[in-house]
Amino acid sequence: MDNVLVVVAHPDDEVLGCGGSIAKWTKKGISVNILIMAEGETSRDLTRTEEKKALAISFLKKSAHKAGKILGVNSVNLLGLPDNRMDSLNRLDVIKEVEKEINRLQPDTVITHHAGDVNIDHRIVHEAVVTACRPKPYQPVKRLLACEIQSSTEWQTPGSNHIFQPNWFEDVSQTIGLKIDALNAYETEVRKWPHPRSLKNVENTAKWRGSSVGYDAAEAFMLLREIR
Repeated sequence: MDNVLVVVAHPDDEVLGCGGSIAKWTKKGISVNILIMAEGETSRDLTRTEEKKALAISFLKKSAHKAGKILGVNSVNLLGLPDNRMDSLNRLDVIKEVEKEINRLQPDTVITHHAGDVNIDHRIVHEAVVTACRPKPYQPVKRLLACEIQSSTEWQTPGSNHIFQPNWFEDVSQTIGLKIDALNAYETEVRKWPHPRSLKNVENTAKWRGSSVGYDAAEAFMLLREIR
């Protein structure tokens, strides 16, 4: 693993899903870049009005760059697609945005959402990434991982979609603090306990995933494909 691209739907998903791992990788000298597809704000109103939410969207962008700086990433690219309305977009257009970033950065590893998340944008981004990373000739991506997102992955009901069954764990015992610091950069997205997107639950999840594999803290992934 030398060059990682994290492709997520919303600002804060990158921290929730793999913030500790990102910090761990960048400390080792691994290049990490972030692609955030949707703006993460306008779904909170009945109708989408970007002008009305301009300040909030701008604040989220600043939060994403601040979080990226804390985690040590090379770049954070925000496309600003419609929040929780990505099912209204032409799927090919979404795929091409991911392909564009893959062609530009040439990552060997891509991390994205789990296919069974309750959030529609997460599922669409997952499908777009899988398509963009298809193992055609000269495809730079050799490893594809899916992460879990608190308040989406665990909220899917049994039998409604695929279950998140991790088979790849990253020890983040030394970087869980940086993950919490990065999440704190998203002041408008963190919730109070016992919400799953609370700081306490993020720490608890890391401890639970860690204890399941013998470490103080870990992040869990599903390895979807690896070519060696």
